[in-house]
Amino acid sequence: MRNVILVGPMGSGKSTIGRLLAKELRLTFKDSDKEIEQRTGADIPWIFDVEGEKGFREREQAMIGELCASDGIVLATGGGAVLRPENRIALRAGGRIVYLHASVAQQLERTSRDRNRPLLRAADPGRVLSDLMLIRDPLYREIADLVVETDERPPRMVVEEILDRLHTLPPR
Repeated sequence: MRNVILVGPMGSGKSTIGRLLAKELRLTFKDSDKEIEQRTGADIPWIFDVEGEKGFREREQAMIGELCASDGIVLATGGGAVLRPENRIALRAGGRIVYLHASVAQQLERTSRDRNRPLLRAADPGRVLSDLMLIRDPLYREIADLVVETDERPPRMVVEEILDRLHTLPPR
């Protein structure tokens, strides 16, 4: 298996599950947002403030392209990585894609205390998450090899399901 790529909304567990999955598969874990922060020396909110979402998305596209060209990684992507068609193409070419699905209520619960979420700096974060889900859910599903529910499930249980289901996928 070349790479396993995790997509899904913020708060779906991509980083937590990705680390555990990488350990089980004996692969290297990479988080595209963390890689951007390390390269730039700036956190994502700062990049959004200074460069806007468009500037961030350009950095993200370059990072996704680079990481998807790697071998032997579990990649956790940012929630909006699927917005650009170029990213969806790179992700599909980069490995098996697992969509970690979480309800808006679960996302809200998991992100409520996280100040590192520029898109949730709004009067009604629940509404923002609902609006994002309407746009992004079809894109996640379009590229996913597997869709795995994460609501109210311990990360280890989600990892076990991913491992079981990855082995049943036909070659592509």
